[in-house]
Amino acid sequence: MDKNAKIYVAGHRGMVGSAIVRELNRQGYNNIITRTHKELDLIRQDQVEEFFAAEKPEYVFLAAAKVGGIMGNSEALADFMYDNMVLEMNVINAAWKNGCKKLEFLGSSCIYPRMAPQPMKENCLLTSELEKTNEAYALAKISGLKYCEYLNKQYGTDYISVMPTNLYGPNDNYHPTHSHVLPALIRRFHEAKEAGLSEVTCWGDGSPLREFLYVDDLAELCVFLMNNYSGNETVNAGTGKELTIKELTELVAKVVGYEGKILWDSTKPNGTPRKLLDVSKATALGWKYHTELEEGIRLTYQDFLNNPMRAER
Repeated sequence: MDKNAKIYVAGHRGMVGSAIVRELNRQGYNNIITRTHKELDLIRQDQVEEFFAAEKPEYVFLAAAKVGGIMGNSEALADFMYDNMVLEMNVINAAWKNGCKKLEFLGSSCIYPRMAPQPMKENCLLTSELEKTNEAYALAKISGLKYCEYLNKQYGTDYISVMPTNLYGPNDNYHPTHSHVLPALIRRFHEAKEAGLSEVTCWGDGSPLREFLYVDDLAELCVFLMNNYSGNETVNAGTGKELTIKELTELVAKVVGYEGKILWDSTKPNGTPRKLLDVSKATALGWKYHTELEEGIRLTYQDFLNNPMRAER
């Protein structure tokens, strides 16, 4: 990408989109286009087509999505599927119609089968059934990935996709029930510390294994891939390291400074038992993450303390 190229970042106010904007600015890209949801509703096809026809962006980072944790996904299956699928199709199709040079689609590691061989390689996609608790979201993300692939095959476009593991960092959503596990834990332990609670109860039994990537590390990979990768197969983004939810919980409590007892409610769902990405493809391209988990949690906790309104979404 030329430093003056017109670049549209969809979802620039979200955790991933804002990190991509920070990284583009850091690298000296100075023609970045953004629109708030109020200015441009990506679920409205007419609005998306008008925007692309008027702006003609050369490059697009598609980081906009309707996201949530286990409860959010399982309570609003239809909404998660419809909103994400329509949003993706509108943006990708309008980019193609208006001659966009390259588009990068941001997916999620939940696209891979529930019982995929670990660590999960890119080619295990669609080899067996998905995790039921986020199946609707996964199906929408798979559709976006495949639409990029099919446009490449049918029309010779250069549209790529990247599949991040569990992300965390600045501008995350800290809602107590509709956020992802790490920000939800930050809020729960912070409030327990403030209230002087002697114990905190967490969902499940703490046994699932999870991998976490700091969002600014992902943003660096996103810009790197836009400049250095073309292909129909997605690229995994992660650290190649995992820990149990129990270990994560104890680490978050340590960073926040909560010293009470941690209990587990095994009547609540665990989600996928293990979800480790094989990141050898990204590594072979020349990328590696920088931020270790404890340091990343410290940075994220500072963001939480500095942005109290984020917790009220």
